[in-house]
Amino acid sequence: MTQAPLQSSYDVVIVGGAMLGSSVAWFLTDNPDFNGSILVVERDPTYEWCSTAHTNSCIRQQFSAPINVRISQFGADFVKNFRAYMGGDERVPHPRLHSFGYMYLADNEKFAAALRDSQQVQAACGAGTRHMMPDEIAAAYPFYNLDDIIAGNHNLIDEGYFDGNTLFDWWRRSARERGVEYVTNEVIAMNRNAAGTQVESVILKSGEVIACGTVVNASGPRAVLTSRMAGIDLPVEPRKRYTFIFEAAKPLDRDLPLTIDPSGVHFRTDGTFYMAGCPPEDDHAVDYDDFTPDHDIWENNVWPVIAHRIPQFEAIKLRNSWVGHYAYNTLDQNAVLGPHPQVGNFIFVNGFSGHGFQQSPAVGRGMAEWITHGAYKTLDLTPFHYDRITQGVAFMERAVI
Repeated sequence: MTQAPLQSSYDVVIVGGAMLGSSVAWFLTDNPDFNGSILVVERDPTYEWCSTAHTNSCIRQQFSAPINVRISQFGADFVKNFRAYMGGDERVPHPRLHSFGYMYLADNEKFAAALRDSQQVQAACGAGTRHMMPDEIAAAYPFYNLDDIIAGNHNLIDEGYFDGNTLFDWWRRSARERGVEYVTNEVIAMNRNAAGTQVESVILKSGEVIACGTVVNASGPRAVLTSRMAGIDLPVEPRKRYTFIFEAAKPLDRDLPLTIDPSGVHFRTDGTFYMAGCPPEDDHAVDYDDFTPDHDIWENNVWPVIAHRIPQFEAIKLRNSWVGHYAYNTLDQNAVLGPHPQVGNFIFVNGFSGHGFQQSPAVGRGMAEWITHGAYKTLDLTPFHYDRITQGVAFMERAVI
């Protein structure tokens, strides 16, 4: 059942109330220079099928572009000091950042060279990434089969797993307490001014026409459906990603880093169990409501890779699995942020291609700065602006999973 907003006009209308939409909403309320009204329109209040509900909730500094490293470093600091960032509210928990790190494994010299180059970039940003030879990897993690591995990168500082849903829940709760209005509804159309340079209002499924000063597209895999309402195309599409939870007959004697196998399968510690994930072999756009699993992927693609890389995992049992959607940016698999160059009050928070949770603190802060000041006050996020879409110039990031 849809809900009608309390007002007919808002300074900011956010289309999508999951992780990114709620981050932008909360950071706006936390910006001392913003005192406007905010409406968040969310089509599904259960969030059952959104990317937020299917996340693996990991964070890494192992990127090849310095700005991506900096974004994750702020994200890690935000997680570790969450209560302080939330104003010291004693109700707010202290989420733990499980820093078992990512372990990238290279089986050829080209990939090994890329890892060496990325480690230098990360080190220059203050990250703790180590470039390791097989004997060093084996000394730290003797359970790996490294017969086909020539090098690896690993970072044990502020890199691993965190409970992202704690951040999401508290951003949403705190934003509401600070006056942000969330409604269960759907934006179905937008009205632009005569010059086509501004979105003047949005039309809701329930019929209301809501005037707005700024529109934020936080629609996840459905982002292009929202942008087209403003006459804007966007290279973002839903693609399936698989997650598997498994139990080992012989558990490892230490944490398993989030291991990026050369095959494309990744796996890590997940409490007393283990988690694995991968894209489908035929990785293409799917329908927005298509969450049908392919049960052969576990048997044919994932299990054999895990058993090869960790022989101790030859005896494992699948406990759970699910399919989620990536908001996949087909140009360069990196976020599209900031204003549209022609429709200036239309703000993108889209196309994260699996990086959304770890980037949400820095992006929420940055978009709040842009909406409030028309400029960034902390991290400069202009490399992710829409201009590169119109120019067809990809953002260069080699460390995409």
